[in-house]
Amino acid sequence: MPTIIYPSPIFGPIKSRRLGVSLGINLLPSDGKVCTFDCIYCECGYNSDRRPNSKLPTREQVHTALENRLKQMQNNGEKPDVLTFAGNGEPTIHPHFPEIISDTIQLRDRYFPNAKVSVLTNGTRILDDRVFDALCMVDNNIVKLDTVDNAYIQLVDRPNTSYNLSSLIERMKAFNGHIIIQTMFMLGTDDEGRSTDNTQSCHIEPWITAVKYIAPREVMIYTIDREPPSSHLRKAPREVLDNIVEQLRMQNIKATASY
Repeated sequence: MPTIIYPSPIFGPIKSRRLGVSLGINLLPSDGKVCTFDCIYCECGYNSDRRPNSKLPTREQVHTALENRLKQMQNNGEKPDVLTFAGNGEPTIHPHFPEIISDTIQLRDRYFPNAKVSVLTNGTRILDDRVFDALCMVDNNIVKLDTVDNAYIQLVDRPNTSYNLSSLIERMKAFNGHIIIQTMFMLGTDDEGRSTDNTQSCHIEPWITAVKYIAPREVMIYTIDREPPSSHLRKAPREVLDNIVEQLRMQNIKATASY
């Protein structure tokens, strides 16, 4: 089964399609996946196939590993563009996520003050005030919104926690522009033959209406890059992504596409 499991708590740096030279911070175990979604396109595989045996890294372990890596990069003349919370699942699950964000900002300011701090989140925990406030502290608060169709979310993103789309959209709006929306577009079907195509107007038009309401700083759209665990999914063509970007720009929404 095609999967990528990242080291923990620090990995990279890697060249990100959307963020540049990115030093990864993985707040999940290094031997498995922990996520409030179970996306059929996830590069880390399905949750059930990647259950970890080890514990989450502690706040202290993250701080020590990050500082050591930043010192090493500084000594080697390497410069990260961004410190990115990503990895084997949903980073905001960590019980000390807010404190780790504060630690990371302090270390960033000490070693690479020009680097940005980014968080890739599926948004399921933004109703938690502590998580919301922590995301307000980072430079790039990147929140997933693949569609505004609940049936599609259940089919493709497959949340395994309470998921109220209207409440989450209101919370995204409450960031007052300090949010980047990230959306996966793709073609194909799931393993049972049900369509996963969210590039049609019936998906795009209500999604753009929601994005306009949220009023994000930017929208990042992308498609499948690595082989997903569900083998019937297909990349959205470049021209389709370009068309979606153009529709967003016509609404005065900054948007970029990664192919």
